[in-house]
Amino acid sequence: QAQLVESGGALVQTGGSLSLSCAASGLFLSNYAMAWFRQAPGKEREFVASLSLGGTIINYVDSVKGRFTISRDDSKNTVYLQMDSLKPEDTAIYYCAARSGRATIDFHEYNYWGQGTQVTVSS
Repeated sequence: QAQLVESGGALVQTGGSLSLSCAASGLFLSNYAMAWFRQAPGKEREFVASLSLGGTIINYVDSVKGRFTISRDDSKNTVYLQMDSLKPEDTAIYYCAARSGRATIDFHEYNYWGQGTQVTVSS
């Protein structure tokens, strides 16, 4: 059974850093486009970053450009999200997702989801 498991969420102060991981089992991430989304209380799920199937096309939401970095290590079947210069508005549950085909910013188009990991940035 395909499964994505996120880890690395924590409470951190403004300006701090966190590294999220998304480990897969039951599917090979090298065959999928990957993305990170986040959802804050009372808000819709928001696109954060995506990585194409071949890893050559990377996309970020404007609010995290220059601060977040998405990457993948296919040998570990894991995708990462490095988050630097964190702000209180980054507080949310962060989810990784996988889909066959082209990476998109629309969460409806992703087939596989993790359970999420909580990131809280204190001011």
